[in-house]
Amino acid sequence: MWELMRSGGWILWPIWLCGFAALGLFLERWFHLHRAQIKQEDFLSGIFTLMNRGNRAEAVTICNETPGPVAHLVRTGLLHADGGEEVRRSMLIKAGLEEIPRLERNLSGLYVLAQLLPLLGLLGTLTGLLELFMQMEVQAPLTHVGDLSGGMWRALLSSVVAVSFTLPALAGYHFLVGRVERITSNMEYAVNELCRFLDEEWVERGESNG
Repeated sequence: MWELMRSGGWILWPIWLCGFAALGLFLERWFHLHRAQIKQEDFLSGIFTLMNRGNRAEAVTICNETPGPVAHLVRTGLLHADGGEEVRRSMLIKAGLEEIPRLERNLSGLYVLAQLLPLLGLLGTLTGLLELFMQMEVQAPLTHVGDLSGGMWRALLSSVVAVSFTLPALAGYHFLVGRVERITSNMEYAVNELCRFLDEEWVERGESNG
């Protein structure tokens, strides 16, 4: 490995650095999004049961202890359950707009690295070819095939390493984007179900108890 690094030239160092940085960003986002995704149907069912029993404080506590944007949105809705439909929806929209950037954090950085890696590989290959042709010009007409092939594989090495990092980086980026879209869809579902419950079932229960 060390010999390959030396043979590939200085450009391999930033390629490896960007590659491992992309891996770190992917793992951080994957762990965060994994914790953020919950079974919203079961979660909402438990919250609605507590609300119907008059245990709003316990429902809010469960929201505080549950990670992810869905629980945060439900908590916001519960805290403003008595504020009216318009106030409640405005607060939920505000909370949702705050949560989305948290979900998408570092995704742009991962995408930039995935785009930068092949360019670094291309730069390394072009630089290696330039050095090879300059060497051939100096040594002409005594250039051997072995010198030519050795210079070619050294020049291509940076592109091979860069593409080896680019493919998983792009795949990881699109995978994470899909996870964000699913969580966003879960957020919309949770908000709609919470508003329906507070506007219909919970209000009706309050009127019947009154």
